[in-house]
Amino acid sequence: MTESSTIMLLNGENCLRAVNGRKTDKNGFVKNHCLFQQQQQKYRRPKENHNIWHNGGLYKKPFVESFEETPLLVAVLTYMGYGILTIFGYLRDFLRNWKFEKCHVATEREEQKDFVPLYQDFENFYTRNLYMRIRDNWNRPICSVPGAKMDLVERATHDYNWTFEHTGKVVKDVINMGSYNYLGFAENTGLCADAATECTVKYGVAVCSSRHEMGNFDIHEELEQLVARFLGVESAMTFGMGFATNSMNIPALAGKGCLILSDELNHASLVLGARLSGSTIRVFKHNNMQSLEKLLRDAIVHGQPRTHRPWKKILILVEGIYSMEGSIVRLPEVIALKKKYKAYLYLDEAHSIGALGPGGRGVVDYFGLDPRDVDIMMGTFTKSFGAAGGYIGGKKELIDYLRTHSHSTVYATSMSPPVAQQIITSMRCIMGEDGTTLGQERLRKLSENTTYFRKRLRDMGFIIYGNNDSPVVPLMLYMPAKIGAFGREMLKRNIGTVVVGFPATPIIESRARFCVSAAHTREMLDTALNAISEVGDLLQLKYSRHRIPTS
Repeated sequence: MTESSTIMLLNGENCLRAVNGRKTDKNGFVKNHCLFQQQQQKYRRPKENHNIWHNGGLYKKPFVESFEETPLLVAVLTYMGYGILTIFGYLRDFLRNWKFEKCHVATEREEQKDFVPLYQDFENFYTRNLYMRIRDNWNRPICSVPGAKMDLVERATHDYNWTFEHTGKVVKDVINMGSYNYLGFAENTGLCADAATECTVKYGVAVCSSRHEMGNFDIHEELEQLVARFLGVESAMTFGMGFATNSMNIPALAGKGCLILSDELNHASLVLGARLSGSTIRVFKHNNMQSLEKLLRDAIVHGQPRTHRPWKKILILVEGIYSMEGSIVRLPEVIALKKKYKAYLYLDEAHSIGALGPGGRGVVDYFGLDPRDVDIMMGTFTKSFGAAGGYIGGKKELIDYLRTHSHSTVYATSMSPPVAQQIITSMRCIMGEDGTTLGQERLRKLSENTTYFRKRLRDMGFIIYGNNDSPVVPLMLYMPAKIGAFGREMLKRNIGTVVVGFPATPIIESRARFCVSAAHTREMLDTALNAISEVGDLLQLKYSRHRIPTS
């Protein structure tokens, strides 16, 4: 968490900012912040943007995010809960060691007792004694299209979540509030499904080769040209796996003698790619421009450690929408800093592409910025497009370089043709090139559903994180016992949800994460909201100090 300066609104009212957007007011519990026109900045404004700052500021519309402070009593009880679970965990490990309790976990053989232990660390302890208590909330198998509704395979456990067996029953018509199906293209009927079926008949399912050998189909070339046009960049290339798009391409862009500045909440694929590159990595506080500028200034002034030579290049890594916080990157400010200090910007739009902006073109479109101001535009097709894989867009020189230096192109099997056709059809639908207004209707529906869902949850009294326009909606649970209880109680009411805890989140910031979709009808959202409110009362989850009383 970082301390940010007070931002003056155009009408003179004060809003509070903070790290992760979190700062308290006098009662210590509110940390909402909004941006419209910024009058105070710690860094100089780029000359070319000088007039923009005075005529409407960097932000052309209000930028509102909310991160309400954790109530003190809730924080204390959460720490106590983890403390009690830890004590009992050590007691159970003691009983397992002396054979009083059966040990289900992987352990070293007796003849290896003198070796350095492979499994004994805190995360393994956490898995044995805390995660196993609520393991039934994850990895549930489904047996239908993960659309607005889905069918779940029922399973049971007789050894406290160590193993599961299928009962043979199916839970029908569960409202899906967990999939990244933002625009509702994950479906088995309609234009996309029909086009993918025809493509399968023509090309088959598997390519069985890399792009550099026999795996470069005409449909791949068509897809890359369409992606470049959709993003508004010179060129683009696609990959068969979204995670590898980051982890395998960042090492091709940076190496020894380079500096990577990474947001502290960046996805694991970005973190892995940065580590594999061999570059020096420094982390700035989430969405905090003062922290980022300090690192940039220090990098320019001091250069590389020991030698103090200038860095070969400085690469800033950020995401469009942060999938655990529901926050949106402050892209106008990041670009201003990037231009001032002559750094490069790598933007991961895995969750924002297709879900933000009037044309669905992501966070750049959302802020009305020029795509050429972002050096490397990365995104995935696994969310809004209902497919798989990822892309990188930018200047033609950049893409030509990656075609010969990216491991995910040279060694990986190219994208399956039906998947490529699914992306082409859904992207043309978003762009309106299919001759219909279906794409624009879905974008509008997603925006309406997001606004409605977030407002209702806040009015009920839940603590909700993130930006008002983010379809990722984290609802704070905090206490470890309530993670499993919330997931189970929601499923009893035929609502499929995703609950998240450590290590995906800080240990005391467990949450339920809802993903709103254009496929959700208002009736579905109302059903889900009523169930959430009922479970919230049952588990006492309405922690907010700003609850609006209902009549």
